[in-house]
Amino acid sequence: MNTLPKTCLVDTNVPKTANLAIDPAAIPDDLVLCVQACIEAIQHVVAKGGLVLDASNEIFDEYRQQLSMQGQPGVGDRFMKWVHDNQYSFPDGDRVEITKNGESYDQFPNHSGLKLFDNSDRKFIAVANAHPDKPPVLQAADSKWWGWKDALCEVGITVRFLCPDYVQKKYVKKMES
Repeated sequence: MNTLPKTCLVDTNVPKTANLAIDPAAIPDDLVLCVQACIEAIQHVVAKGGLVLDASNEIFDEYRQQLSMQGQPGVGDRFMKWVHDNQYSFPDGDRVEITKNGESYDQFPNHSGLKLFDNSDRKFIAVANAHPDKPPVLQAADSKWWGWKDALCEVGITVRFLCPDYVQKKYVKKMES
């Protein structure tokens, strides 16, 4: 996956989606390419070692709650074990300080288009915003992010959708109903 940057944040749904490959027959047809893209993204991040996390381990804790620390059976679980084993070897600048402020963070951008942004995902945006390079956030299948992409872009945050066709179609369906 050559188009991915060396340094990025990885939303939890990327390794979770990669884990769907454990049972290929159960993957819905419209999600097959997305699962493959997530596997390739995880492999890229691990090979490059360019993962950005928060210094207070909120992202790590979310990974730990939704993935296996044993590193199996899926690619996403292997990612979890890799993060666990290597998180303190990342450059100091890629362990970013963020400050909790109620349900949000001081580093979360103030933009009217982001007022309804999911509280549970704000940590990813706060970390990206606080990092001097504003690394992109890799996103798999959460279609709500599609609706926030323009506002995020306006504040200098890039979301790299690994499954843009899937996410856009899902978002449009949600908006129609």
